[in-house]
Amino acid sequence: MARSLATLPKAHLHLHFTGSMRHATLVELAAQHRVHLPEALVSEWPPQLSAADERGWFRFQRLYDIARSVLRTEADLRRIITEAAADDAAEGSGWLELQIDPSGYAHRFGGLTPFLELVIDAAAEAGRLTGTGVAIIVAANRTRHPLDARTLARLAARYAGRGVVGFGLSSDERRGTVADFGPAFRIAARAGLLSVPHGGELAGPASVLACLDDLHADRIGHGVASARDPALLDRIADAGVTLEVCPTSNVALGVAASPAKVPLRPLLAAGAAVALGADDPLLFGPRLAAQYEVARHAQGLTDGQLAELARMSVRGSVAPPAVKAGLLDGITEWLAEPAESTG
Repeated sequence: MARSLATLPKAHLHLHFTGSMRHATLVELAAQHRVHLPEALVSEWPPQLSAADERGWFRFQRLYDIARSVLRTEADLRRIITEAAADDAAEGSGWLELQIDPSGYAHRFGGLTPFLELVIDAAAEAGRLTGTGVAIIVAANRTRHPLDARTLARLAARYAGRGVVGFGLSSDERRGTVADFGPAFRIAARAGLLSVPHGGELAGPASVLACLDDLHADRIGHGVASARDPALLDRIADAGVTLEVCPTSNVALGVAASPAKVPLRPLLAAGAAVALGADDPLLFGPRLAAQYEVARHAQGLTDGQLAELARMSVRGSVAPPAVKAGLLDGITEWLAEPAESTG
């Protein structure tokens, strides 16, 4: 007997734009725009992935790039953002922060600024349609030149408070030097944007430390490698930095050997704030509620602990105060309900 995890109110803080796409939508848009999809994205979906070495990461990135190529029209963009919000709403998420690198789409949509304005408008519309608020995190690619990141930071800063809430750094964290992106993050910080770089996924604790020291991270995408460094983990907990942990993608990419090996319990035991995220369900399969299923079944967390995970996701978000208050009240109500249905 257990409470339904799909009805547990929560926020979703780690979801990538193209990676949020429904598999059925990918297949449909590919047919519509005559884009050939490899079998790994059709009959063999979800693909078998690993990022343990450069070749594995290249395959992951290649599949992601192919998926991105099916997005050709304004209607396509609006569709996947609305569907992402609808999927989150169906799984209890009342707030979604969607991460996107505009430079990967600008060439098809009139440039960086027109593209971002379209995404912001689509996110607002999706929120109205689904009841789940959608905000945008602009993310730079660490495999590109740091000057490109500054361009994106200035763009993000222009829309701070108007749909954009944070600035991130994504892609293979074994590439590039974190400190080189410091100027971009300072531009974003001056505009009041949250600092949300990736770190501690494919690289070790040093990558997390660099995010803290050089980018002054408010949240860290993944951050699971910090479990290997008690002093670093204590610092994260003391600073109130939220770790966006994505269990199923950690397993799929070889970061953890199994769902039980994702270091969720050590992170929580150290007092770190953790927000569960789905990362790229288009490539990994499971969406948000499934991450809580991992915490329940593979990690053995109680409903009380799951409720606290949901609270941490809400507190770590940039949701408006009224939205946060409503979600937190809903979590309390969820926990007060009798455990009658299976999740």
